[in-house]
Amino acid sequence: MNYRHIFHAGNFADVTKHVILTLLLRHLRSKEAGFCVLDTHAGIGRYDLTTEPAQATQEYTAGIGRLFGRPCPHLALEPLLALVATLNRDGALRWYPGSPLIARDSLRPQDRLIAVELHPDDARSLKREFAGDRHVAVHHMDGYQALKAHLPPKEKRGLILIDPPFENRDEHAALVEAIRGACGRFSTGCYAIWYPIKERAAIWRFHEALAATGIRKILIAELTTTDEQDWSRFNGSGMALINPPWQLDQDLPAILAALHQSLAANAGGAKVAWLVPE
Repeated sequence: MNYRHIFHAGNFADVTKHVILTLLLRHLRSKEAGFCVLDTHAGIGRYDLTTEPAQATQEYTAGIGRLFGRPCPHLALEPLLALVATLNRDGALRWYPGSPLIARDSLRPQDRLIAVELHPDDARSLKREFAGDRHVAVHHMDGYQALKAHLPPKEKRGLILIDPPFENRDEHAALVEAIRGACGRFSTGCYAIWYPIKERAAIWRFHEALAATGIRKILIAELTTTDEQDWSRFNGSGMALINPPWQLDQDLPAILAALHQSLAANAGGAKVAWLVPE
């Protein structure tokens, strides 16, 4: 309950996550049938980068700050950068969209968003953000419980974004069990599970546990900006993608490589590989 995303909004991990999110949403939009997006740890929707928490860390300067107002490094980044530009029409970087706002930007009349947030203040902010929007339902509840309450969606098509704060020591184990249960209820959904990269051994264990669930078609996409020798710091982030769109495994390497280069990272890199094939 102490985690507040405003300290990290717009950093390189946020940008990586949101670029992949826009790709998944574009795929869902390619078919006429409606879809549902379930965002289990939704935050507040948009973030003011001029506030004291954001200025205290200034993590956004090494993320969206490296991309805003500059030539787009890859076509896949255009939807995110266009939305950021729309939020900052005066040309000064102040607002950065969270995942609910990015998802809402992609919804058609037949689509909907379920945004879930546990932090009471953030849940209230999220409700204000989408007040009167009949395509968005905001719920103040635990994200893992939301997977039980809202799956499967009535549309039978959907994207589930799971982006926990990773404050608890057993977060990886809780996450794997939540994914196992969610896929049991909605096996055809597309799942995007975000995770931070600090200690690489912890990531290996997480991947092993995820593979041991028996779930098929799990793609791993990671971007790091350090050499990972110091496991006490935030070295990068990854996404485990279950049922990713066709050919995403072929498209992501070039997209993430272009993003890594644009972030002016002098170490690390991009990695895309199948954890479990189809």
